[in-house]
Amino acid sequence: MNDELKSAYDLAMERLRRKDAEQGENQTPLGEKQKKEITEVRRYYHAKLAEREILYQSDRRKALASSDLEELQKAEQQYQRDRSWMGREEETKVEAIRKNKKP
Repeated sequence: MNDELKSAYDLAMERLRRKDAEQGENQTPLGEKQKKEITEVRRYYHAKLAEREILYQSDRRKALASSDLEELQKAEQQYQRDRSWMGREEETKVEAIRKNKKP
């Protein structure tokens, strides 16, 4: 068993992968257009997460430099909320594409 702590995003992704595996036989194959749209959505959210990571690291450095533990905790909580929200938003859009609906 892996002893590493997992983020809310990682846990959500695992749940979605399990759900996809369970429903795998019921899903129709994706068309090329859908695959491209899903790739673009994932690329967009990957970039947004990278941007958020940079902002978080900046906030973290500032809080550590000023020894403000309250600000550090606030930055961490906001970062986790943002990651979780972005993960849910990404999966919602991907699911809409899979179902051939507009998000």
